[in-house]
Amino acid sequence: MKHGGDLISYRDFYKGNLIDFSSNINPLGPPEGLGEILENSFEKLKAYPDIKYRNLKRSVANYLNCEDKNVVVGNGAVEIIDNFIQLFDRVLVFIPSFSEYELRSKVHKKEVLKLKYTDDFKVDLQSLKDNIKRGDLLILGNPNNPTGMRIEEDVLLSIYKIIREKDGFLLLDEAFFEFCPEDYDSIEIFKKYNFKNVGIIRAATKFFALPGIRLGYGCTSLDIVERYRNIELPWSVNALADCAGGYIFQCKDYIEKSKAYIHEERKYLLSELFNLEGIAPYSTQSNYILIKLLKWNEEYVFNYFLKRGIVIRKCSSFEGLDGEYIRVAIKDREKNMKLIKSFKELGEY
Repeated sequence: MKHGGDLISYRDFYKGNLIDFSSNINPLGPPEGLGEILENSFEKLKAYPDIKYRNLKRSVANYLNCEDKNVVVGNGAVEIIDNFIQLFDRVLVFIPSFSEYELRSKVHKKEVLKLKYTDDFKVDLQSLKDNIKRGDLLILGNPNNPTGMRIEEDVLLSIYKIIREKDGFLLLDEAFFEFCPEDYDSIEIFKKYNFKNVGIIRAATKFFALPGIRLGYGCTSLDIVERYRNIELPWSVNALADCAGGYIFQCKDYIEKSKAYIHEERKYLLSELFNLEGIAPYSTQSNYILIKLLKWNEEYVFNYFLKRGIVIRKCSSFEGLDGEYIRVAIKDREKNMKLIKSFKELGEY
């Protein structure tokens, strides 16, 4: 299982509705009123979307507080990652991380250099400095998946300094950005550098709870935008996603409510998990938690939870993690309580 959210594969193993803790989607669901917007947009399906996505890029730029000329959009964050990979000859990734960084690189026959995070899952700056070459693309999750850890601001600036010195390119995958504490905004940091040697990607998938819309967006320097346009597919964002983007970024009450909700549930779930025996959860700045199993392997625990109607994420598919790690999403209080109850019973099982 390279990705979470695959409930269809397991629906015959449990009589009832499965609770999906393998997929990290905002438990509050999409912004209120979006359904009506999409229903009223049905007529737009009879024509091609604007091939330049002018209104969508303007909405993204307003939301990110950047210029629309710096904006790129795509069919989810994965397509944008794929397009960036095509622009470079060699790709550097730190493991463990999102598998598509390496998979998409291999599809395009790019050389991939895999570096290891430190034991506490932080970027090894010396290793980066020793290995990066001119023209390399470094892809980093910020926060990283599956660890949930965000790069500290001073470390991020150190990484960027190395990138600039080596004339490489830093691509930050910030699909979970809105779930993080509001300590810094990478777009504001790199705006003063005109996004030279850096690209920042975000998406509607996780925070806005719209994985089916397939809308990714981000910003980068003008020269990279031009190169990006030369290889991107036309009309990759459908008309409904175009309309959704024009609406969701204006839902300020929803955005603030979601951030506060996740903050409280993250605090609750971590405090409960830290008190349990047999597991070692890692602190997180996102809406998912990486857990090391001290008494069992991932297959045993996965099947244990599945029998109770809960699907968790096995982590052996993340290179760098063995079969002793799982990942769980942060849901609403009722579901989180059921997860904790099941963990407590696991210790007695």
